[in-house]
Amino acid sequence: MRITPVITGLALSVALVGAAQARDQISIVGSSTVYPFATIVAEKFGQSGGFKTPVIESTGTGGGMKLFCAGIGLEHPDITNASRAMKSKEADLCKSNGVEFQEFIVGNDGLSFSNSNKAQQFKVSIAHIAAALAAKLPGGGVSGGEDMSENKLKTWDQVDAFVASRGGEKTGLPNQPISIMVPPPTSGTRDAMESLFMKAGIKKLGIEAGEELREDGVAIEMGENDTLIVEKLAADPTMFGIFGFSFLDQNRDKVQASVVDGVELNFDNIASYAYPGARPLFFYVKKQHVGVIPGLKEFVGAFISEDAMGLDGYLFPAGLVPLSEDDFAKQQTALGNL
Repeated sequence: MRITPVITGLALSVALVGAAQARDQISIVGSSTVYPFATIVAEKFGQSGGFKTPVIESTGTGGGMKLFCAGIGLEHPDITNASRAMKSKEADLCKSNGVEFQEFIVGNDGLSFSNSNKAQQFKVSIAHIAAALAAKLPGGGVSGGEDMSENKLKTWDQVDAFVASRGGEKTGLPNQPISIMVPPPTSGTRDAMESLFMKAGIKKLGIEAGEELREDGVAIEMGENDTLIVEKLAADPTMFGIFGFSFLDQNRDKVQASVVDGVELNFDNIASYAYPGARPLFFYVKKQHVGVIPGLKEFVGAFISEDAMGLDGYLFPAGLVPLSEDDFAKQQTALGNL
């Protein structure tokens, strides 16, 4: 009979202390959208003295969750950034590996549907975005039939006509090829896009379809480097890209956001959630590493602070939309529970 060893609390503490002696820097993984904000906090934290600057990897939300929930100790990260909430299957993975965590919401963001600021600014609905990207549409989007088949829409004026045929508003989109750079499956921005743009847009079209994206070259899957998407948009006025508000805000000399469902992508419309692509941003802290990995709780406190996250905080100019007073108070309470 095989005997499975049980790790006692004492043995676990010894293991973690050993890890701390071998690693005196906080390890952070996760979302490319949260990455710039976490990097700014980390740099200020390191400059303040007392602790080393945390090491941050932009792995994508899904990739970060896998690494974070894999276990405790030296080889596992202390924090994972996320541009969506943790999924139940990820929470189950954490639980199965003995990982206890605390969730924090650090601010708000909005999905930008953007193109070069040298091109026409589009006015679209989430139905337009869904119709352009969906793998299948009734009649392929062009025949007028109701049988679901591969999406054959090739230009934006065709998308406009299809949306109008489903009861939507025609917005006067041009005869321009559809070309959209989308986040990878590991990205929380991809999950948010599928929920806020695809699922909601398909519902608006009144069709039965999943959130699967077309695979004929119209939807171009990119990596976790949102800066690269911005550069490609600047170089090609016919392309669009989907990424977080902060990257738009920091690159307004190169790109512009489309007006979606009649709502502009700006600070006020994200904060009020009037913009249909508004979403919260998160990070998760491994409780067993607090008090063991040097500076971990202090770093979280530096992030969950008015100085960083507030309306006059240093993350605001970087594009982070602050939480309401009530939501910020809840994060302060969560910090006290860490």
